[in-house]
Amino acid sequence: MAYLMIFISAIFVNNIVLSQFLGICPFLGVSKKISTAVGMGFAVMFVMTLSTIVTFLVYYSFLQPYNLTFMITVTFILVIAALVQMVEIILKKASPALYEALGIFLPLITTNCAVLGIAILTIQKNYTLIAGVCYALASAIGFTLAIVIFAGIRERLAYTKIPASLQGTPIALITAGLLSMAFMGFAGIGN
Repeated sequence: MAYLMIFISAIFVNNIVLSQFLGICPFLGVSKKISTAVGMGFAVMFVMTLSTIVTFLVYYSFLQPYNLTFMITVTFILVIAALVQMVEIILKKASPALYEALGIFLPLITTNCAVLGIAILTIQKNYTLIAGVCYALASAIGFTLAIVIFAGIRERLAYTKIPASLQGTPIALITAGLLSMAFMGFAGIGN
C-alpha cells in the first residue's frame, strides 16, 4: 500500500514539474508537439529510473560510509552525466533504431534538473531502493503526463486566436500555471 501511495502521489499530487517545479526547461522547450513530448517523456523515464538506482548505490556504498555526503550534488551530477553518455553509446551500438528515435533527447536529459532532483529527493526521503525506484518511475510518469498534456494544449493553442501580446512564451506560461493549478486539485489524495 505504501508503494501505491508513493506512486500516486509522485504522479499527481507532487508532480515533479507542476508542483515541485523541476524540469521546467524541457517542459517548456520540448512541449510544442505531442510526438516530441512523448519521446522526451520516455527518455526521461528510462534515465530517471536508471540514474536513481545508480546514485542510490553510489550514495550508500561510497558517500555515506566514507563521510562524503557533502559531495552528493557534485557526485550525482557526474554519475548522471556519465550514465547518460554510457546509455547513449550502448544504444548507438546495440539498437540504432531506438537511438535514432530518442535522438537529441538523451543529451538533453543530462541537463534536466528533474533527474538530479529525484535522485537527491530519494536519499532525503530515506527511501529504500525499491521505494526509490517506485518514486523515480512514478515521477517520470508524472513528468511525461504533464509534458504530453501541455503539448496537447499548445498544439490546440496554435489554432486559437490569441492577442499579439500573449502569443508565444506568455501564453505558454499562463497555460502552465493553469495546468499546475489543475493538478493542485489532487492535493487531498496524498493525505
